[in-house]
This record gives sequence, structure tokens and C-alpha cells, in this order.
Amino acid sequence: MLFGSIVSSPRDVLSPTQALELANTYLEKALKAKDPYIALILCHDTEVSLSQAARSSKRFEVQGVHEDIASSYVSLGRLLDNRGRRSEAQACYKKAEKLSDRVQREHGKARRRDGHQDDCQCQCPEFQHGEETQDDRQDNVQEPNQKPDHSSPSQSTQDPDPNTTNQPIQTPSESILNHEEPSQVPEAEQKQSRDMTNIPQGIFAKNVRPPATETKLPKADERLTTTSQLAACLSLLKHSQLLEDMLDPSARKWLQTIEKDSDEQDRLKVLATNVIRAFQREEIKDDKAVSEVVCLAPVLERSDFQYLLRELCKSIDQSILLDVHQLDGISQLIHCAEPGYLDADDLVKILELLSTRLRTTHSQSSHHMYQLTMAVSRVLDAMADTKVKGLDREKLHEPLTLYLSEIKDASDPYLVYQAAYAYQALLFVPDDETLWQATLRRTGKVVQGVAGLVSAVKGLDFNGFMDGLKDIQQGVSGAVGVFKLAKSTIDGVKSLSDSGKDFVEGMKEGLGVKRKLTWYPALRGAESLLRSGQLSQFKRLVCEAPCRLDPAFQWGVCQLLGDVAADPTWDAKTRESAVMFLGEIYSNRTLWGNQTSVQKWILVILMKLGSSSGDDVHASANSLIQDLKSKADSQEQAHIQACQLKNHTMYPLRTIPSSTASPSLIDRAQNRPDVESHLRQLRKQRLMEQGSAVYIPPQAKAGLQASDESRFQLMERVREFLNSEQRVFLLLGDPGAGKSTFSRALDRDLWNAYKKDGDIPLHINLPAIDKPEHDMIAKQLRKMELTEPQIRELKVHRKFVLICDGYDESQQTHNLYTSNRLNEHGEWAAKMIISCRTEYLGIDYRDRFQPGDRNQQSKSTQFQEAVMTPFSESQIDGYINEYVSIHQPLWEAKDYKQALNLIPSLKELVKNPFLMALSLEVMPRMMDPGEHLSGAHITKVGLYDHFIEHWLERGKKRVGEKKLTPQSRAAYESLIDEGFTRNGIDFLKKLAVAIYKEQDGQPIVEYSRYKDEHTWKAEFFSRDDDKQLLREACPLTRNGNQYRFIHRSLLEYGLALAVFDPHDWRQSVTLTSLGRRGSASSVSSFEIRNADSKEIQKIEQGPDLSSPLAWRSFVNEHSLVQFLEERIHLEPIFKKQLLDYIEFSKVDKKWRIAAANAITILVRAGVEFRSANLQDIRIPGADLRHGMFNSANLQGADLRKVNLGNVSLRGSDLSRTQMKDVQFGELPFLKFDHDVVSCVYSPDGTSFAVALDDGNIIVYATSNWDITWILSGHSQRVSSIAYSPNGDRIASGSNDSAVRVWDVATGDCLFIFIGHTRKVESVLYSPQGTLVASRDDDGTVRLWDLEAGECRFIPGCDSIFDMAFSPKGDNIAFGSDDCRVRLWDVGSRELRSILIGHTWRVATIAYSSQGDLVVSKDDINVVRVWEAKTGACRHILNGDYFAALSPKGNQIAFHGSWSEKGIELWDLETGACVRRLFGHKCGTRSIAYSPQGDLIVSGDSDNAVRLWDVETGECRHTMVGHTKTMTKVLFSPRGDYIASASYDNTVRLWNVESGSSRQISNHHSGAVFSLKYSPKRNQVASCSMDSTIRLWDAMTGVYSRTLTGHSDRVNAISYSPQEDHLASCSHDTTVRLWDVESGACLHTLVGHTDSVYNIAFSSRGDQIASSSPDYTVRLWNVNTGECQRILIGHSNSIVWFVTYSPQGDRVASAGMDGVVKLWDVVTGACQHTLTGHSRLIQRIVYSPNGNQIASASDDKTVRLWDVKTGMCSHIFIGHQNHVTRVVYSPRGDQVASASYYDKTVRLWDTGSGECLHILVGHEMNIDAIAYSPRGGLIASWSDTGEARLWDVETGDCCWNLTYDGSTQSGSDLLIHPFVWMTPDVDSFITGYSDGSVRRWDVTREEDQCRVQMLWCSANGQLIVEGACVQDVQGLSDLNKRLLKQRGATGEPRVRLREASKNVMRMASVVSKLKPPSSNTEALNLSVTSPSISTKHAEQQIQPATDAETTEN
Repeated sequence: MLFGSIVSSPRDVLSPTQALELANTYLEKALKAKDPYIALILCHDTEVSLSQAARSSKRFEVQGVHEDIASSYVSLGRLLDNRGRRSEAQACYKKAEKLSDRVQREHGKARRRDGHQDDCQCQCPEFQHGEETQDDRQDNVQEPNQKPDHSSPSQSTQDPDPNTTNQPIQTPSESILNHEEPSQVPEAEQKQSRDMTNIPQGIFAKNVRPPATETKLPKADERLTTTSQLAACLSLLKHSQLLEDMLDPSARKWLQTIEKDSDEQDRLKVLATNVIRAFQREEIKDDKAVSEVVCLAPVLERSDFQYLLRELCKSIDQSILLDVHQLDGISQLIHCAEPGYLDADDLVKILELLSTRLRTTHSQSSHHMYQLTMAVSRVLDAMADTKVKGLDREKLHEPLTLYLSEIKDASDPYLVYQAAYAYQALLFVPDDETLWQATLRRTGKVVQGVAGLVSAVKGLDFNGFMDGLKDIQQGVSGAVGVFKLAKSTIDGVKSLSDSGKDFVEGMKEGLGVKRKLTWYPALRGAESLLRSGQLSQFKRLVCEAPCRLDPAFQWGVCQLLGDVAADPTWDAKTRESAVMFLGEIYSNRTLWGNQTSVQKWILVILMKLGSSSGDDVHASANSLIQDLKSKADSQEQAHIQACQLKNHTMYPLRTIPSSTASPSLIDRAQNRPDVESHLRQLRKQRLMEQGSAVYIPPQAKAGLQASDESRFQLMERVREFLNSEQRVFLLLGDPGAGKSTFSRALDRDLWNAYKKDGDIPLHINLPAIDKPEHDMIAKQLRKMELTEPQIRELKVHRKFVLICDGYDESQQTHNLYTSNRLNEHGEWAAKMIISCRTEYLGIDYRDRFQPGDRNQQSKSTQFQEAVMTPFSESQIDGYINEYVSIHQPLWEAKDYKQALNLIPSLKELVKNPFLMALSLEVMPRMMDPGEHLSGAHITKVGLYDHFIEHWLERGKKRVGEKKLTPQSRAAYESLIDEGFTRNGIDFLKKLAVAIYKEQDGQPIVEYSRYKDEHTWKAEFFSRDDDKQLLREACPLTRNGNQYRFIHRSLLEYGLALAVFDPHDWRQSVTLTSLGRRGSASSVSSFEIRNADSKEIQKIEQGPDLSSPLAWRSFVNEHSLVQFLEERIHLEPIFKKQLLDYIEFSKVDKKWRIAAANAITILVRAGVEFRSANLQDIRIPGADLRHGMFNSANLQGADLRKVNLGNVSLRGSDLSRTQMKDVQFGELPFLKFDHDVVSCVYSPDGTSFAVALDDGNIIVYATSNWDITWILSGHSQRVSSIAYSPNGDRIASGSNDSAVRVWDVATGDCLFIFIGHTRKVESVLYSPQGTLVASRDDDGTVRLWDLEAGECRFIPGCDSIFDMAFSPKGDNIAFGSDDCRVRLWDVGSRELRSILIGHTWRVATIAYSSQGDLVVSKDDINVVRVWEAKTGACRHILNGDYFAALSPKGNQIAFHGSWSEKGIELWDLETGACVRRLFGHKCGTRSIAYSPQGDLIVSGDSDNAVRLWDVETGECRHTMVGHTKTMTKVLFSPRGDYIASASYDNTVRLWNVESGSSRQISNHHSGAVFSLKYSPKRNQVASCSMDSTIRLWDAMTGVYSRTLTGHSDRVNAISYSPQEDHLASCSHDTTVRLWDVESGACLHTLVGHTDSVYNIAFSSRGDQIASSSPDYTVRLWNVNTGECQRILIGHSNSIVWFVTYSPQGDRVASAGMDGVVKLWDVVTGACQHTLTGHSRLIQRIVYSPNGNQIASASDDKTVRLWDVKTGMCSHIFIGHQNHVTRVVYSPRGDQVASASYYDKTVRLWDTGSGECLHILVGHEMNIDAIAYSPRGGLIASWSDTGEARLWDVETGDCCWNLTYDGSTQSGSDLLIHPFVWMTPDVDSFITGYSDGSVRRWDVTREEDQCRVQMLWCSANGQLIVEGACVQDVQGLSDLNKRLLKQRGATGEPRVRLREASKNVMRMASVVSKLKPPSSNTEALNLSVTSPSISTKHAEQQIQPATDAETTEN
């Protein structure tokens, strides 16, 4: 199909059909387009293409397309009408009318030419039987708008009958009656003939493709999996010429390949012979073996065919009982025999054999006789179809005639019918081949085995078959005329019924008469029609056959219909039709007669169908029986009831053959070991292991940073993965999230669905496998006791689904997919689902799981991940209900749910599935149902405490109830006396410690009695009685000789308990005994201010060197640390103990590991070390990220390898500390004297180049960020730089019109290309590195040959705005001013294509990574995605000003400098916007994808760098530091660093891992918009641009929860008066109501049509008011969420502000219309309209008593209004510009107002109207003012971070914080009014644009205020301002520069080697560099001198490695 605009060639070369197809494609896309602009562009393209189609139809003289073109014009006109383009629509309608007139004229001419035919329709054969012809053709006519079905052959689809399209069909009755004796046909007889076809049209209305198994054709020498696969291959080879036109493309390609490979053909034939030999060796030839071998019959060579036939005959002859399956095998062999394969003797021998065996079997049961007779019938059917010459009929018939005649004595109607059928078949064996026999024999015979590979199968020739039936009638009648024969046949059937003879007697008579009857061939034809899917022809045959009323015929038809209905391989509609057909034959006795035996047979069939598995046919059959029963009279009802009670299982319906044996014959023929039997046993075992565990299907989200709101069903996503081309699925989750439970559930589900030769699920517990990084699958299979041959067989020929559980527990760092070489040639074929704890991973964790090496992973689309989400409310309820149902505990479900609702902390815990299980287990022992629980606080560690105790007590009871030996009983009693539970806890602790100490935390312990008797393992796993008893009582599980805790978290809990057990307190060792340097009067020398005042208990547990904290670092054991964090809050003595560890480390280095662990735990727990005495502490390797160490004394501390990322060290003393290998998570920025134009990494990431405005290029070595070269030569600004593909050269373009090429190794200028006459704006290397393309600002492009050193060519197009090389470098694309995209061939220098479609100049262009797509964007942000090869336009997207293409080429990101749409991510395959990234306040200036394509970095106008997760759209981190707008951001080639350039003349370097730490993402990722304080809860709520609300503890700053639900920025929040609810309003047009305690969203209030800017609670808290730019105020009911009132009155004006009166009876609103309106909240009536302001109102506020309202306006005034009268009482005039803020003092006697632009605050007396003070001092615009709660202070803040506190009484400024570029960075600014806290303490909370929230305390000291920051939400950056780093040891040069840049003071220690190195470095560049300016720092460069030579600096000496500091 053609898409998009045509490339290169104009439209007029298209044919009319092509042009019409193109037009319809555009029209379809226009109909779907949501963007009206894009829709109109597509409409234009549609009209142009339709016009071309009309022109082409004239030129090519094509007839018949005008009507289609007219129809398309009408559709286009309607679309344009809907879009409001009436004139253009009318033009389309006129063109359609003109074309329609042309069509009418053409038709008129045709009728005049052929007018004589109009008069002779009645004479034409086509019209003689028009009714029949039309009926027949309807089978092949599709419904309107129905597309042809091209589904797979395995599905039943529409399959038109090729024999009925062009030939009129005459029914047999019409053919006989009309042709022979038309005058004798009575009118009543003709009516009866018409009635015979009067059955429901829905029954077999259309033909379908018959069921077929899809067959995969093997490659040469590939092992075959099934014998049917072999049969298909040989059938294709044998009948290639006949099948060629019917084959699917894949089968045709296979055939063409194999026909050229004689060796492969021979291999397949030999394999068929070997299958027969394997069958011959089979001792028990069951139905599976027979069905497998006979499928080869149609394709065997004659010798193999004869051998197989003899083998089957031999088996029958030797068997004790005659086997029906082997008889079926013989019938299939005979039926498939090729001419010459059978001779007369073969048939005679077979019949004699059957006769002999039947006589010996005659005495068997009626059931067995029925089965045998049916099998004999099928053999005779096959013989009747076979043309064998030279047979003696009498000799052939005689052996069986006697047997069949003897069945006359049987009373079973089923058996008698089957005998009669066999007898008729015998009469036709052999015979001269009749027309019907020839038809049957030709139908589908050659395509047996390949039905799944052909696109169409030729069905039975219906007309020929009906003519054959006529011949039989004529042959039977002898001299009697055909009409008489037909009439006598019908009369004979009637007379049989009238004479009272029943069905059985009639059949017995037929057995004795040697006369061929018509019903037998009719049934054979009916069966053939069904087999080929010719359902409509089958219906006609049944209705029109001469023997239609013959009971035997009806009996056989019912049998066939029952077989179809019972066969699940047919489609559901066909099976339903078969049931309907049975019901029609039963109930429509006018058409089918009243055959009691047939009706009984129908009931039997329906009952058998109704007793089958519960599918639709099962239901339909039962429904039909009930329907027949309801309509029957009493006698017939009794008959149906009697039939239902009888057992009919002995007469089965024929369905799909059973599956092949295991191992199959073909397996044995290929020497395949038996693996299926082993797999079947494994499947049974897995399915039995389900047990009684509670399982709730888990949910997940797409990535770590994704919102829990975006959750999905995990099992569904995994199944999608298994059906995709992806290879690895990473399942992440917190400890206890249910990863292992899900893995086991998935394993069970896959085994439950497993089928032979399918993918094998393999659950691997990774910790139980030794070195799983090598041969993991084989090791697991050996554990499952598979043999080596079986393992080799599985490796070569099977595929696996690996479920690898516990990657973190196995302590892996390898990529198990790549290390096991999965899916490589000759290796294991497998998909991998692998689980891992989230906390175990770093930023580059995907490298451990993605297929391929690191260089390939960026292009990998074979990896997917999901993160398990906490339980939702519904999942919690479901778990509780299922738990109660299974375990039946003491509590009921309602008791559990009530407890969860009353204990918020517990409700939060049970969102973790494992903690849910623990909670339900222990809650009944922790509390009583209904107990008052709202104040209870339950922690995770407390829950584990109770659980372990409960588990051990239950284990004690269980062990005590067992029958124990005397020795065991004595041990048990001893344990009871000592305390069984405490002994169990001690056992658990010691085992946990031993596992960590001896196995490094590897959780599985293997114990062998003889091997491990004298090892540490014997202490826990020996056969000692006490050990066995404790082991049995503890939460351990055993698998063979492997032991482990039932969950890993219990192992970690045991270790945490070993660190600190509240039950084991003992007197601590006094610190003075160790000679510590602290004060004897204090607990520790650095005890924190404001510490917990709870008295330390006298009984203490002091530091202990045997504690796990002292011998192992647990810094990265996050779950363990979490247990210990909670202990700190629960047990003050533990906090004191940890502080002691730190104190001890000051004296003795043996405590340093314990101290590092201790301080890590304390920092994680939120303990602050502000002003702490930490002098000389030793904490190497500690993790202090986001710790608070302001003003701390750290002199002489050992901080080696400490992680100080985002730590706050303001004013701290770090002198003499050891800081070797310390990590700050950041690099120093690069500072320049000139603007940074561009920067770029080399391809290998080893160097970094910066282009400057002064014409220089600075090259850095990224190993140490020293300057390598200063490249000088350009005389003006360097506009663009680019590295060559191998990184050895740099190309640069400049405003001096020159292009230069530099050698990176030497710094030399290799080429200077002169040719451009204007500024060179961009340069670009070709992928091979041989060409450089350059473009100047007039749009001229030149391609320079680097080998020849000259211009290769100048493309012949002007005004080029962008260019891009294809990935192979063979093409280059240009976007130009003429709205076109041109593709040039680089080699031939020829224009290859012109892509037309844009209507504005093309500004941006790029190739996809594969080179198959070209993406172009024009100046109006329309993006077109083109197919590079064809030029077709695949998608049209409405983008933004800037665009970036992902590395994989599958996604494009749009962004704009001032865009409110955020960053939009569009999928290039679907053309849909998949995600929007919100967070930037002012839009984005630059974005870049990471090399792997999973991250995006963006730089914005508010100076912040943000890191985004592409998969989830979440902002991982906000990095601040720049002070001006950014110009460019980019990733390093490895993706581990980000570089950002800014107008502040710096390039900053950010560590991605540090910036993306998931442990610290508590602060907002966007600017804070609003803050509210809750006094009752001592809580602060903040809302942000990141669309979230966060809650904080106002005292400690501890983050408590995040409220998510809004889809856009949250503008405002408000607490209810009761402070139990929180309301929020958003840019997403909604208001949400939240429960503060649970965090649940109670209501989403929907109604506003625009952003909601302001909300307010009524004084009673029962109502919320909201205002919006949609000109309305809405009042909402808090309890119901309903909108009670819509207040409309502001004249088409945005309503900015709304507020309630203190009494709550009124609402005031104000907006852009300059009026204030007062509304009655009950009636909604407007009580007053306050007019007077001449411009918009910025703010309104009620006085504290509610009598007045103050309003601030852009008219520079403040007005006070009387609420009762609506009159203006005062007008405050004085401000020189807009008044933006107004507030009342707490007592209401003052009003303060602020002007944004005049930068003043004025205080007014509300009584007199006098201006009391003018507060002057702000240098920046004032954004916020607020009185303190006591009214003595007023605060004012600017939007740049400048803050002041003023004394209200004097008007003096008593404190100020001035923005000076160091105390606050450019994005670290207050942007919203802060909020004061309680009146008791002057404290306030502030929010910042970096997303942080901070609390400040104010203390008055005489006339000045002292303001100190008390806490800050998780730090978003490193703060070292004022920190002393004098004589710090071990700092790298990079870290020295970083600290100096960030405001640290003092000089770190410089060794002699370092000093020498610095002198040499300075000497090498001092003569060539301008002296640095006074404000430059460590990397500040002045490189402006034009006289500097090309090579500006000698290569610097590599820095020597710092000698490690030696510790005394």
C-alpha cells in the first residue's frame, strides 16, 4: 500500500488505482487525526491525489474507477464540512456529481451496445435456474465492508467454493423431473421441492476453511519434532507441481530451497522408512502409534507402503482381540494408496483376514461388535474409493457377506445401521469407477498432511457428484424411467413408514438384498463436503438428495453432524450450526418425516455433546434438549426422559485424533532419548505443590520511578512478554513484595498449560545453584535427576522459560543471560524471567540483565522490566478473605479489616505481602478485636518480633505433641525449663550470624552429616536432640540437604536481632575505662541537641566487638539497616549504643567498621549531627548521603571511601581529615571567561571538547579533567564542533567562514577548508570518518573529502537548514527553506529522492539508528516520519519547537522553551504520544537521550537539570547549580555522566548514579507551589509542579507520605478546619479531597473546564470552594463530592481567588474583571458586587472578625470593604506599581500590602487608613508577605530568594538573606509564600523551586533576629559552604576543585609530588595563557589572546597516584 507523499517522482506517473489508494490512505489518516491542523494537511493531500486519480483514469482510459473516486470525494466533502470548510466541501461534492454523471453515461452506452441481450434473459442458461445460482453464489459473497480473512490455516475462516462461482447448479430433482418428463411433475411436488430447502439460513450459511494443524517446516538437517511435520515435508516434495499455486509464501520458499538439496530429500525419505521400522519394533501398537505412522501413508514410497500394510495386517492377524485402531490404520492406508500401490490380491487378503477375525470376534459384546463393524466400514469405504482392476467380485464379497448377514439377529439399532452401512460399502467394492467415486477420489487426496500450508484447498465438485447420484439411480432402476424411479424411491420410503416397519427391521431387510442404495454414496459425498469445509454445499446435498427421507441417510447425516459438533478443531460457529441442524431434523417433521429411530439417535448425540466439557457447544446442546422437551407433548417428553436415563457411552462420536506417543516414533527414529515422560512426572509434581498458600495475583508498574497509580496485572504482562520477541524480563520488588510467590505461581501456570514439545518452564532457585553464571540450566536439570543424554537432547531441541528467583540472594553480579550464552548458536534456547530485590541494584543495573554486551544493549529491544507494587486496598481485602477461608483463624475477616483501618501504621505495613502474612498471623495475639487502636503504632521490626515469638510458641506446641524418643523428650523438657522461645530466638540469631560470617550472607546452607560433622554447620544441623527440636520449631525450610529461612527477611531480622536484642540489655562498658576523649558528664561527647529526652535506662547494652556491626560492613544491606533504623526510634538505648561505637572509634581503630555501620544507620534514621563533636572518628566506607553535618567538628576524621553525596557540611570543620576515594557524587564545573557555544564527548568518552565564543576550543582528558589542548586558529566564534567516529580528530566550524580539522593526539590543525562565504553554523562527520559536511547561514552545504583535502561536491539546493548522514554514510539528508527534504547519494553525488509534504521550511532532520526512517520537522512544529527507502510518509506528528530522536530510533522527544506541554515522547511506530514529562517551570532549552535510551536529561530556563525515566515518565532527580539558562545538556558515551552548558559560562558535570539514587527521592522533583501547616498534627503539606502532594513532620522534617493522583501540576492545597482532610487543586482541572491519616483520595471533584487555581474550606469543613479561569466558582459537598453550586457572575473573566468568611456563610471571589463578589453559600445568590478597582484584582482576604475584606489590585491601590453594606471604607494609595499581595495582621488592626514591581511593603492602619510604615530594602521583586502568628514580625520574600524579616512596631529590618550566588543556587529559590507555624515559637516553613522544603527558627536578640534553618527535606545537592578543608589528606584534584567551587575554605594538603606536578603544568602553559581574572576558580581559563599558536599547550604530566595515608 502507498503511504504519504510520493518521493522524487511526481504524482502523475501513478495509475488511477494507485492514486485512489493513496487518496484513501490520506483520508483514513485525516479521519483519525486529533489535531485539526494535521487533519487539514491530510485533507489537502487527499484532494490532490483524487484529482490525479481522475486525470489518470482519462489518460489510461481505465473504466470502472470513476464511481469509487466519486465516493471518496463525497467522504472528503463530509469531513471538510465537519471541520467547518464549507466552500472546500462544496467543491468536492461538485466533483463527485460530475464523476457520477460520467458513470451514468458510460452505463447508458453499454446498455445500448448490448441491448439485444435484455430481451433474451429467459433463454440464457444462467437464468434458467437463477434462484439456485444466486443461492450458491451467496456463499462466496462477503458482507459489505467485510475484508477477506487471511488468518492462519489453523483457524476456520471464510473459504469460497470455487465450483459454484461460474457454473449454474441444477438440483437432482429438478434435473430429473424437468428434463425427463416435465409434463408429469405435479404442482404439489414442485412445492415440496421448494420446501425441502426451507431451513434456517443461519445453519451452514457459508463455507469455511477446514481445520488444519499449522506445521512448521524444518530447515535442512534440522531435527523434526513430529511425524506430521515429516509428512508435510514429503507431501510438498511429492506433489510440488500440483500444490505450487496453493502454497503460502513461506512454504513455497521452503520447497524451492529443498528441491535444490538432494541430500536433504534423501534424509527425509530415510527418516520415513525409519519411522516405519520403529513402528514395527513397537511391542504395543496403540492408537497413538498407529495414528502417528499412518499419517505418512500418502507420501510413502511403494516399498515402504507395502511394508507398512503388511505390518498392520500381521498385527491384526496375531492379536488376540481384533484392534479397532489397527483397522482404522488399514482403512487410512487403503484410502491414501497411490495408483499401482495396491493390487487385487492385497484387497482379497485383507477381506479374508477381516472375515476370519470377525468370526472369532463375533461372540464379543455388542459394544465391541459396534466398534469393529464401524472400523470394517471405514476399511470398505477406502476400498470403494480405490480403483483396482482384475478383482473377482464374488470371491471378494463372499467372506464378509456372511458375517454382515448374521447381524440381522441383533436388536441394537446402532449396530444394525453400521452393518447395513458396511454392507452397502461392500457392494461398491470393487466396481467400475462411477462419476461420484471419481469425484471423491480426486478431492483433496494429494494435500493430506499439508492443509496447514496451503492457501486454498479444492473442495468436492458438487455438480459432478450430484450427476453421479443420478447415474446410480438410473443403474438401480434398470428399464424404469428416471422420473418413476425418483417417485418410487420417495414412495418406497413412505411405504416403509406407513407399513409400520421400524428402522431396525428395514435395515435388516436391506442386509439381505444385493442392491446398491443411493443413501450410501450420498453419505460419502456429504462426508467429503464436510471434510473440505463446503458447508453450504453439504446443506444443499442433505436437503436435495433423492434419498433425503431415507432413515439410513438421515441416521448417517446425524452421525456426521455430531462428529463436527464434538470436534474442538472446528470453529465455534460451525459447531453451533451443527447442533442447530440436528435440532432442525428433529423438530421439522414436515420436511424430514417422523423417523422415531432418527429422533432417538439425535437425542443420544445431543446428550453426549451436553455431557462434554463446558464449552459453548455443551451449553447449546443442553439448551436444545430443554427446548425440545418444553415443546413436546407428554408422550414425547416421556420418550426424551427415558433416553436421558439410558447409558449411551458405548457409541462415541469421532473427534480429533489423540496425541502421539511419548517418546514418539519419530523421536525413536532420530534416536531421541525419552524426555517427555520425565517432564510429565515433573509437571504432576509441580501442580501438586500448590498447597494451601494464600495467593493474590500481584500488580506491578513499569519502572522504579513509575507511580503506583500506573499499575497493571503482572501475570498478564509476563504472558505478553512470553508471546513477544523479547528475551529477558526483570522482576523487581522490595523485600517481601511477593517475587518468589509469583515465581512459583507462574511456574505452576506454565506447567498447567504445558503441551508436548512446548516450551519447558524451569524454576531455578539461584542461591541453590553453585555458580549459576555458568551452565545454569544443566545444573538445575541434574538436580532434577535428568540423565546427560536427556540434557543434551533438551539443549539441542527444546526451548525453556527460565524462572530465575533470587538474583540478589545469590549475590550475583554477572549477567546470567550473557554468561550462560543463552540463545547463541549451539547453546540453550530460553526466555528468562529473573527476580531481584530493588535495593540490590545500582543505577546501571540494566547492564546485569539486558541481552548482548554493553555496546549492543543501547539498541536492545529484548529487555523488559516491572516493579511489583504494594498491595492495593482491594488486594488487601482479597488476601484477608482468602486467608480467613483457608486457615480459619480466631479472628473473622471483619476483625482484621477493622484493625487495619484503626492502625494507620499497620495498614501501611500490610501493603507488603510478606508483612501481610506476618500481620494476620500475629494480630490476634497482639490485640483484642474491637480494642481502641487508633493511637497504636506498629512497626516492621515490632511485627517481626511478635511473629517470631508466635512461630516458636506454635513450634513448641507442635513438637511437644509429637511422639518423641525418651532422649528427645528429655531434651524438650530441658528446653522448656530454660525457656523454649528464648532458646529458639538465640538459635535463630546465632544461625543468622553464622550464615553471614561463614557464607557471606548466602542464605542456603547445605549440610552433609559426614562431610560437615566437624564444621560450623554441625552446631545447627547435627542430629543432637536439642538441635533437631529447635530446628524443627524455627522458621526454616528443608529441601533435601539444603536448609534456609522461609523468607530472606527473616535471616536479616535474625542478624538485626543479633546486633541489638531488647531482651539482652546488660551493663555497658564505661567509656572512661577506654580513655575516651569525651566529657565524663555526658553520654557521648557529641550528643545531639534536641535529642530524645526520654531517660536512658540504667540497664544498658554497651558496644561489643563480637557484634556483627564490628566485623562486617552492612552499609549496602538496606533491609537489615531498615530493621535497625526502626530500633533507634523504639529503643533510645540502641541509639546511645551506636553513638558509643562512633565515640570508641576515636580512640581505637578496631571500632572503625562498627562506627561506619553505626553512623550509616543513624543518618538513615534521620539523626542529625549538627554542631556535633566528631573529631578523630574513624568511619571509612560509611554512607552519609543526605546527612546533616552543619557546623560539625570533623577534625582528623577518617573519611576514606565515605559516600558524601548530597550531604550538608555548611560551616563544618574538616581540617586534617583523611578523604582518599571519598565520593561526592559530583565533579567540579568548568569555568570560562567567554560564552560556551557547544560541548561534546569523544565517542569513547576519554576526552571532552568545549567550543567558546572567542574562537578557541578547549580539549579535556576526562580521566582527571585536565586540559589536554587549547586549539586556536579561528578568528571568530566557534559555532559547531564534532568528533570523528574513532575520536582521533575534531572538526570545527566558525563565524570566520572556515572549517578546520584538528588532530586530537597532537593538537595540530590538519586542514583548513575555505569556501564558505558566510558563517559556518554546523559541521558533521560521516559515519566512516572520510567526509565532513559543513553548512553556513545562507543554507549552502559543502562536503569535504578528508583524504584528498578538498571539497568533494556542493549539493545543488539552496537554503539548507539542517543535514544528517544515514547510519551507513551512503546518503545524506537535507531539510531546506523550500519545504522539502532531499536525500542525496554520497557516492554518486546524485539526488535520490525529494520528500514533499511540509508547508514551512524544514528546520530539523535526522535518521533513525537503523537508517530506515527519516524524521523531519518544520518551523510550525509539524513532524513527518518518512520511510527512507520508499519515501512514504508514515506519520505526521504535531510536535514542539525542539526535537530529539532516541538512540534506538523508535521514539522522538519534543520540547519547547516556554511550552506548557512539558516534554512529549512520541512512538514512531504508532505515531502516538506515549508520555508527557512535567516538572520544568519555564519549558526546556535542551534535552538528550542516554546511550541506552532509558533516560532523558533536560535543561530548562529556570537553571535546573532534570533526569527522567523514559519508561515511566518519572523525574529521578533535579540537579541544581547553574545560575543562568542552560544552552546544552548531553550524556557521556557510557551514560554515567551528564554535562550541561549554560550562559553562566560554565559546564557542569553530574554523576548519573548519584543524581538518581532511589533512596533519597523524598523531595519534590519540581518547584514547590504551596505550603500549609497543620497545628494539630504538627504537619506540613507541600504541593508541586511534579503533580504530587507530600506530607512532612514539622518538628523533624521527616517525610511521611506522597499523595499521587493529579496528572498535572498542583496549584494549591488547604487543610480542613478539623485537619483530617486535605484539598488540592490542579492544572488538570480537578479538585481532589484526601484523607490525611491514610493518604487515600476520598473524592475527585470534576466539573471545571480549565485549570483550578485556588481552593478554600468552609469554617465547618463541610464545603469546599474552588475558582478557575473557566469564569466560575464551584461549591462542593465534602461528604458526597457533589457540586452543590456553580457561581457565575464574573463577566467572562478569569476568577483568580476565592475565600470563605470566618463564619463560613459567605464566599468572596475576585478576578480579572476588577470586581469582588460576595456569595451566599446556601442559596448561591450574589449578595454584593464590590466595584471600584479599575484593573484586575490580585488578592482578597477577610479580616479576622469577618467584617471587612481587603483587596489588592493592579491599579496600584488597596481597598477595604464593609461586608454587610458592600461599601468601600478605605482606599490605600501609595504604591507605585501593581499591588500583588495583601494580608491582615492577626488582630486585624493592620493591613500589609506589597508591590511586586516597586519592591516595597506598606503597613496600613485599618481604622484610620494611615500608612504606618514603608518597608524598603528589597533589591528584587517582592513575591510574598506574611505576619508572624503573634503579629510582631512580618516576613517578605522575593522570587529570587531574597528574604527579610521586619519589626512591625518600628518598621526596621531585623534579618535578611541576600542572594549572592553562593548561599543559594539559581534554582534554589523561594517561589511561594512561606507558612508560619504555631504562635508559641516563631518558626516558618519555606518551599523552593528545587523541590525542597525547609524549616527556619526565629529568635529575637534585642533589635535583631537570629534565623537558623532547623531542617531541610532530603538534600538535592552538596552543601559545603564555609566548610574548612585545611590540610585535608588524600583528596583528588577533582574533589579539591569541587570543594573550592562550592565555597569550602582552606587549602588541602599538597604533597611534594603534587607540588612538582603543578609547577610543571603551570610552566607548560603560563606563556600561552592570559592571566586568570580574580573571580575564576580552579578550572577558570582565559584563552582570548589571538596570538596563541595552533598548539597551545604541551601535553601535561599524568597525575601520580596519591600515596595511601598510613594510619598509626
